[in-house]
Amino acid sequence: MFAGQKVNVTAVRRKNSELAFLEIPKEEIPWVQTLKKIPFVRGIVAILESSVKGTRHLNFSADIFAEEEEGGEAKSKPKEPGFFERFGLVLGVAAVGILSFVASKLIFTLVPMFVEQFLFYGLFSNYILHNLVEGVIKIVLLLGYLYAIGLTPPVKRLFMYHGAEHKVISAYEGGSDMSVADVQKYSRLHYRCGSSFIVFTVIIGVIIYSFFDYHSWQERMMQRIILIPVVIGVSYEVLKFTNSVRALPILRYLGYPGLWLQKLTTKEPDDSMVEVSLASFNRMMELDRELAAEQSVQPSYAS
Repeated sequence: MFAGQKVNVTAVRRKNSELAFLEIPKEEIPWVQTLKKIPFVRGIVAILESSVKGTRHLNFSADIFAEEEEGGEAKSKPKEPGFFERFGLVLGVAAVGILSFVASKLIFTLVPMFVEQFLFYGLFSNYILHNLVEGVIKIVLLLGYLYAIGLTPPVKRLFMYHGAEHKVISAYEGGSDMSVADVQKYSRLHYRCGSSFIVFTVIIGVIIYSFFDYHSWQERMMQRIILIPVVIGVSYEVLKFTNSVRALPILRYLGYPGLWLQKLTTKEPDDSMVEVSLASFNRMMELDRELAAEQSVQPSYAS
């Protein structure tokens, strides 16, 4: 999936080698655009928006797979849904995306806390040290989880496509010839990947938690839940900062933890995956330029 300035495009290869595209024009909601301009708040909006979009595009891929399993083109085409059906579908996808994000964030926030509380409560009283141990546990659980799911064929394939997206973007930014052979020369790691955000939430979380003392596990749990939006907002700003200084010789190392995590969230793609990613990118660029030309706006691109 590629996001342009005016449209998001996902490409899926069918069993007969044809490509199916999901093309979703971006809708600018005034109050959402206003929130996106507010530091620390814009990070929360961006993450929730990404969760909704990601869910919708993954559902498209799953629907194509299910359609092919049930007979593909032989299956009768359903009638076009009405306004209320479309509205209900979009609302349902948005709810699933947001709830999935909230649930996963709660799990990876509270489980490490309970593990640390169970294993290390009473061994020492320094709450800052407890926060550091909790952060280490969180990183271990995160790395173990990503490594484990990366061994399953469906997720491994998803991570390979993730790597293909990064290669395509890097090739475009490097001014390379957008051919499969040339794209494959680029790294599967990219500074602006959302995977970097995950690392920063852990690091920033340890720092923010250290400003708040607690006297019981219930108080500690409530602090973690209440501070989730704060951690997300600050982490997003840190991510933007590291992206802005990546050209500087010394400060560019601030983004390295995110690149290291991408060793797990991306895998080397094969040529067919790069072909699909290129098709998606080219289609997005084509549509984005058409819309940008109409409004005299120069498009920009991101993975």
